[in-house]
Amino acid sequence: MNLVARVQGLILKPKEEWEKIKGEPATVADLFKSYLVPIAAIPAVAQFLGFWLIGVSLPVRGTFRMSLGASLGRAVVSYILSLASVFILALIINALAPTFSSRPDQVQSLKLAAYSLAPYYVAGIFYLVPVLSFLVVLAGIYSLYVLYLGFKAGLMETPPEKIMGYFVVTLVVGIVLMLVVGLVVGAIFSLSTFYSGL
Repeated sequence: MNLVARVQGLILKPKEEWEKIKGEPATVADLFKSYLVPIAAIPAVAQFLGFWLIGVSLPVRGTFRMSLGASLGRAVVSYILSLASVFILALIINALAPTFSSRPDQVQSLKLAAYSLAPYYVAGIFYLVPVLSFLVVLAGIYSLYVLYLGFKAGLMETPPEKIMGYFVVTLVVGIVLMLVVGLVVGAIFSLSTFYSGL
């Protein structure tokens, strides 16, 4: 698989790309090694550089830059939790399959969870300039549309009348996972920043 071509397809022509993805042979290890591990590094590296070199503007305090260690730690924790949350989301998509008359398949579930995040991961480059991070949120919203198209393409062999329900439940679970990851990372690094300032 050509990573650049795959990402371009998922962003520019997601319907056509899902048709290619649906029939591709793959394993969980292949998906992580050839796609998820490299692409999930984009937002992590951008956050590391953005928080360390550029910083965030705070109303009272001015520009706040993290130390090299704190910024690197935040990036590593975010990266690991990002990979873990995609895997957990795939497990949940797979577990929900019978509820929506779909065929459970761990690889197809992981394809849905991982490939649908391509727009979000690529937009993660905007974390280089923390003030532009709202663009990452917009790309995340587009990723939801890409996920919906993945369900419509039949990756889980869901009956047409049950696609929307399956998508909505997956969406809710995905949002909860993102919030939990954000809270965990925020809590860890807010506390470390607080204690380092004492």
